[in-house]
Amino acid sequence: MFHKTTLKNGLRVITVPMKDVRSVTVLVLVGTGSKYETREINGLSHFLEHVMFKGTKKRPTALQISTELDRVGAEHNAFTGDERTGYWIKADFNHLDLALDIVSDILINSTFNPKEIERERGVIIEEINMYNDMPSRYTGVLFDRLLYGDQPAGWEILGKKEVISKLKRPELVQYFQNQYVADNIVVTVAGKFDEKNILNKIEHYFSKVRIGEPKSKPPVVEKQSKPENLVFYKKTEQTHFCLGVRAYNVFDPRKYALSVLSSILGGSMSSRLWVTIREKKGLAYYIGSMVDNSSDTGFLAVRAGVNNEKVKDAIAAILREFRLVRDKGVTAEELKKAKDYFKGKMLLAFESSDDWAEFVGEQEIALNKILKPEQILRKINAVSRKDILRVARDIFRPSKLNLALIGPLKDDREFQKLLKI
Repeated sequence: MFHKTTLKNGLRVITVPMKDVRSVTVLVLVGTGSKYETREINGLSHFLEHVMFKGTKKRPTALQISTELDRVGAEHNAFTGDERTGYWIKADFNHLDLALDIVSDILINSTFNPKEIERERGVIIEEINMYNDMPSRYTGVLFDRLLYGDQPAGWEILGKKEVISKLKRPELVQYFQNQYVADNIVVTVAGKFDEKNILNKIEHYFSKVRIGEPKSKPPVVEKQSKPENLVFYKKTEQTHFCLGVRAYNVFDPRKYALSVLSSILGGSMSSRLWVTIREKKGLAYYIGSMVDNSSDTGFLAVRAGVNNEKVKDAIAAILREFRLVRDKGVTAEELKKAKDYFKGKMLLAFESSDDWAEFVGEQEIALNKILKPEQILRKINAVSRKDILRVARDIFRPSKLNLALIGPLKDDREFQKLLKI
């Protein structure tokens, strides 16, 4: 199904052959992100991700890079998280060499042109402005800030505009040299390719990635003794909020029961919260639950956008569902449906090469090991009603409850009174 190889320089390679597709995806993951930053360079990981596409020794401009890919109809992009940064190209399998060449080129030969850095600075500031105007997204930023406070885990991945305005080329280059080393990189190739020659191709393109020891991140400190809330005033037509609880990191085996619980609560259009909040009460257009598991933190959260006058009703209804599942558990029918839903969504995802690349690459960079889909499904299928109840009783407690809101709201005391569980 997949093969893992480590090159002489320490770079890890995962190949996933898929004979029945015409595409191939090359994904490079670097084990670094905003949690590896200091206050003075907050946002640099994301800034660097942008700059990497702005020119190499072989392709001096961003236009040359994008033109080569556009000529073959390839898709390409990049992303930055709190613990990893990714660069990917998806193309017709006949253009695998082009994809490998370009991704390795930006990884090894980026020039960090000062003019491009200055130009991209403005682009990133406008990206920050854009997301600040998207309250449904910005509640997630506020929720992280509420959970983790003034430490890297609580800072914005995009950074603050005043920091972005001051970042200089030497800081970008130094961070790149510290973190973008072979031992901290995973290259995944998924899709249609010649299995006999793929490793030789990858080694040809990536053997010159530098050897080094990446800098580690500081451990996240979590402190909470009572429910907390954070209100961000903004004149909006709706109030958007994120209501959730601290939970488990990516290494905790309880994460499987947590995922099933999240699905039962708000993972689908027949979930408890969707039916209660949207279908029965008509309080929200969008509502759903999610789970986040990183290396040393985790949470379960519900996001929704509701009428400004009915936000308290929606929060109270969600908390009621939290209490119900904590006190009475879930039914056998709900558990079976959640497991079947999880299985169906996973199997549908594996029809595309980019999903496979992400599936194996994300596991390798986070866990340094890869579970096959059937292994994960076995763990999901093993979750019992008692497991769900134990997790619910562990996480749905006052000392783990948090609420972040955006809307025309000024007094956080009224929401603090609601946070009873």
